[in-house]
Amino acid sequence: MAFEPPPRLVRALGEAAPDGDGWLEKLPEAARQAVAQGELTVERVQVPGGRSSLVVLVRRSDGTPAVLKLAPPRARPESERAALRRWAGLSAVQLLEPLTTEGVLLLERLHPDVSVRSLPEAKALLEAAGTLRRLWVEPGDHPFETVAERTGRQAEAMRASATADAEVAPLVDAALAARQGLLAAPPEQRLLHGTFRQSKVLAGERMSWLAVGPDPVVGECAFDLARLVRDRVEDLIASPSGAATTRRRVKRLAESLDVDQDRLRGWTLFRAVESGLRARRVGRPQAAELLLEFASWL
Repeated sequence: MAFEPPPRLVRALGEAAPDGDGWLEKLPEAARQAVAQGELTVERVQVPGGRSSLVVLVRRSDGTPAVLKLAPPRARPESERAALRRWAGLSAVQLLEPLTTEGVLLLERLHPDVSVRSLPEAKALLEAAGTLRRLWVEPGDHPFETVAERTGRQAEAMRASATADAEVAPLVDAALAARQGLLAAPPEQRLLHGTFRQSKVLAGERMSWLAVGPDPVVGECAFDLARLVRDRVEDLIASPSGAATTRRRVKRLAESLDVDQDRLRGWTLFRAVESGLRARRVGRPQAAELLLEFASWL
């Protein structure tokens, strides 16, 4: 079959690498090779799929359903492979061997169209938080990027944005100050999902809900939880009580997962400002406006 990347993937990769790196052009052949190597039968390409990988629903030679995932180097698929091995199916999708080609992952099949986001908001937050808690394991002797390293790169881009746009400078200054204080005395170091949100938790067979699509990083738990705070940000912004709801959400999530509330608020601010500025840079002004308004509430 033809392995055409979904438009969402093409658009997202274009934002991440405007000049391209040839990965999309090589993708159809790479997918065919992975299918042949794994002796897989293809059902269909998952649409709309992810923003950083091609996801193909397949069956193994014994008829077992599975997922074939192909991702470019910039999406750090080998880091994802290492994290999935570390979690070994505990609260996360299971890595199926023996496919070990770089950038190619063979995963257990979940229900791709049923995420925690489909639940009522309060129930969704509860289920998502419970899933996330189980992922926070000791990293051991690890190959993963640290929160300090990742946010250090992001901070440089944020400073450049503040220099070019005085309007966002106060928010950027606040976010960078929060980061500096948070990194001065970090608490526990755990293996984190890195990009956790409700849509990253899918219905499964082994467990009711399992996390997918990590961009793993090692650091404090509050960093991981911060992305969950702003889930359904469009609904928060549209609500007259959005700011108050956000503050209650910070408090509730911090208490339920035994995370320091001030540290969670600080990382939520940093991550929201960073995401808002990145959305501006790649030409998504509406998303940027939502995220920066959300950040101003913190």
